[in-house]
Amino acid sequence: MAVTTLPHDTKDKPPMRDYWNTFQKRTDIILVLAQLVVAVLLFGGMELTGVTHLGLGTSIVITLVIAVILSIVALVLVRIIHRPFHDLVGEITRIADGTTSLMPPDTDNKTYQRDGFTAILETVYDLAMRNKVHETATLQSESMIATALDDTPTGIIIFNSQGEIVFKNQSAPVRTTTDETIALDVIFPDGDTYDSWIEKVRLTEQSADYRWTRVPDKLPGENGRRVFDIAANFNKNSTAEVIMTLYDRTEAYMPEDDEFDFISFAAHELRGPITVIRGYLDVLYDEVAPSMQKDQVELMQRLVVSSNRLSTYVNNILNAARFDRRHMKLHLTENSVRSIYLGVADDMELRASSQNRLLSVDIPETLPTVASDNNSTSEVFSNLIDNAIKYSNEGGLIQVVARPVPGFVEVSVIDHGIGMPTNVMPNLFHKFYRSHRSRETVPGTGIGLYICKAIVSSHGGTITARSVENEGSTFSFTLPIYDTVAEKLKASDNSNQTLIEHGNGWIRNHTMYRG
Repeated sequence: MAVTTLPHDTKDKPPMRDYWNTFQKRTDIILVLAQLVVAVLLFGGMELTGVTHLGLGTSIVITLVIAVILSIVALVLVRIIHRPFHDLVGEITRIADGTTSLMPPDTDNKTYQRDGFTAILETVYDLAMRNKVHETATLQSESMIATALDDTPTGIIIFNSQGEIVFKNQSAPVRTTTDETIALDVIFPDGDTYDSWIEKVRLTEQSADYRWTRVPDKLPGENGRRVFDIAANFNKNSTAEVIMTLYDRTEAYMPEDDEFDFISFAAHELRGPITVIRGYLDVLYDEVAPSMQKDQVELMQRLVVSSNRLSTYVNNILNAARFDRRHMKLHLTENSVRSIYLGVADDMELRASSQNRLLSVDIPETLPTVASDNNSTSEVFSNLIDNAIKYSNEGGLIQVVARPVPGFVEVSVIDHGIGMPTNVMPNLFHKFYRSHRSRETVPGTGIGLYICKAIVSSHGGTITARSVENEGSTFSFTLPIYDTVAEKLKASDNSNQTLIEHGNGWIRNHTMYRG
């Protein structure tokens, strides 16, 4: 798992075991040369001072004999003096070669015992044995940990600072790519991927945590599908920059997904009758409203609002099912944001007035046209305004504001109601998510915001939320200005696929594993 980089190149360097012989030879040569120099100097001094009147030959022989005797004496003395150093080097060499003896060498040497060198050798031996025990324990511990991590059903992945996976256990969802690397094999929500998160935190944070819920590794209906809750921990200066934990929640989530499949089937069957009911209510209201009393008109309005809301729920379920399977293909045309809103304006006014809310709409006619599918975009308006009505206070003001931003038109729905705590914000756009407080006080399915994100993402736009508890919330979404995408749309027969084909949510995460 770990890669060790040597600080220096060891190529062509002599092994440690050759050190003592080399050292001894060098010492012997230096000593012999030193004795010869001493002998020559002695002979020269004798000749210059006339101390001896022996012949030249005799003097040279005497000088050489003296040099040899001095060399032998010096070599013997050096051997005696070097003996502790020799034994110490020998023991260190055996340790380095992995052949440490069972007992430290020469521990019975009386000289070593007297001068304390035995304690030095024993210390070296003890340190070597401790190191061996530690290495053995470490290897056993690493093996035990690796086995335990592979046996756990929780996936564990570690990323380095280059974004490469340097560790993954058996339960981690990964796949081999065409270039023989290993990639994380899950399908993150569009716009909320691991790659987008890590790119942001690397620029702004020293450490950070993040959570994803209901992240599958396959699309609904595919065999062997697993669904995870994912936690990622980021530490900028760590060699293990990100530790990702993937909790397999398939058993908890799959029954809900199966139920949702049944619900979407039922919704498809209910769509026709609900459309008929809405049609008859509209006709009835237009014909009899002038002759009805005020309370009867109000009752009829409530029936119309309820039937429209039921129709919205059915559409949401069907669109959510299509989005789950990445089948949400739209036909985008040139439209004005104002004309899209006018298609649901009467219904929105009716919903607001029936709940005693004030609705203010500011969508200028001068805004650039956008590329949109009117029916699905109308659902975004309906869902966001309906949420604002439900979560605002009696008599509260709801504002719908549109303005141009670079490349897009941004629409914001603003309420001044109960708002939301910070801890619920990361999960707002997840399917079926509802905070405990909203479950108890406000009816709903938990897929309205999920389908809003699906529709907006399918247009190549983004949706965001800002909220302050007890002060209100602002939901904003963008639609691409038509002129900026006209060429792409014309080239694909106005299909939305050209706008989303590079979106992170439509392809699997490509973070690589290099072991």
